[in-house]
Amino acid sequence: MSKGATSPSEMTGERDAATGRRVRRMTSHPSINHATYFLQSSFTADGRTMLFISNRTGAWQLFAVRGFPDGPIVQLTDGAAIHPFSPAIHPSGQRVLFVRGAAIWSLDLDTLGETPVVDFGTGSMGEPSLDADGEWIVAALKRDGQSGLAVGRVDGTQWTVLPYPRTVIHPQFHPREKDWILFAGDPAPRMHRIRRDGSGLECLLAHGNGYFVVHETFLGHTADIVFTVWPRELRVLDWRTLSHRRVCEFNAWHITPNRAGTKVLCDTNHPDRGIYLIDVDSGERELICASGASNGGSQWRTARYAEAEDFAAARSGASAAHTLSWMEAGADTVYGPQWTHPHPSFGPDEKSVVFASDRTGATQVYVVDID
Repeated sequence: MSKGATSPSEMTGERDAATGRRVRRMTSHPSINHATYFLQSSFTADGRTMLFISNRTGAWQLFAVRGFPDGPIVQLTDGAAIHPFSPAIHPSGQRVLFVRGAAIWSLDLDTLGETPVVDFGTGSMGEPSLDADGEWIVAALKRDGQSGLAVGRVDGTQWTVLPYPRTVIHPQFHPREKDWILFAGDPAPRMHRIRRDGSGLECLLAHGNGYFVVHETFLGHTADIVFTVWPRELRVLDWRTLSHRRVCEFNAWHITPNRAGTKVLCDTNHPDRGIYLIDVDSGERELICASGASNGGSQWRTARYAEAEDFAAARSGASAAHTLSWMEAGADTVYGPQWTHPHPSFGPDEKSVVFASDRTGATQVYVVDID
């Protein structure tokens, strides 16, 4: 298969055994198929195109369901493999930004033409994040043994690297103030902010290895931060005062807030209770559906960050250690493999949820109605 190749819809329907909600399985190829990363939308704003990543051609490439839910599948990229969790839809809805190696590319969704945005040559980059206007991009960068944040304009100008002494994970622009960036420093303390020009670096929450903060993100347009203290509780941190409060005691795992910041979507693990919607004010929880995912990763059985011996034990048969996206190889590595995790996110109208599950033996993309 190559760029532009079209194949018939793979959609099938079922009902969730726990809730009775309608669930669409959007892919069925016996390969790894995954929606875009949970911090990004898998849908264009009009809801008619759903993006997903698959290695069905032998390398990670980007695909789309054109005419959701039962339209054909179109291959959007070919050639060298892309970073499988990097695609991010530009706010214009016209193009998608993604990573290959240490370069960011822009894909036109109509013509499928690709243009380079920036290329750092050697090294590796994590998933890109765009500001609300789609003018600036930030991504984690690792090269020559140095970690940092790469920041620049979508038009390829004004790119710079902000060095940081530890691995950088999940940088994200503030939803209202585009000169501020939230990012995670691995392992602890985790949450930091920095201005786009490199000034104002600040740790937002001081903690040690035993306070396992993960999956921090902005609480919708409120601009506060919601995060998980694994596997104990969900918390919210005030961007201005840095005070924080508990939302609920629950093993919320990967979290995605709605735009209003009133609800948080999450999956669960150890035990896998299913996919839930949590009310931020009351902490009340609603079961959306079962996930059935295998949820790989030995570290999620603990309540602390991984240490050197954890990676040494996992590396005995694995080909990679701690990478930018925690995508270690192997069946039971420290934080992955990520495609065995549901990573739920909202559909464009927030009346549906997209998630991944390998419950059939191969990871497939599912969409469940919640309204």
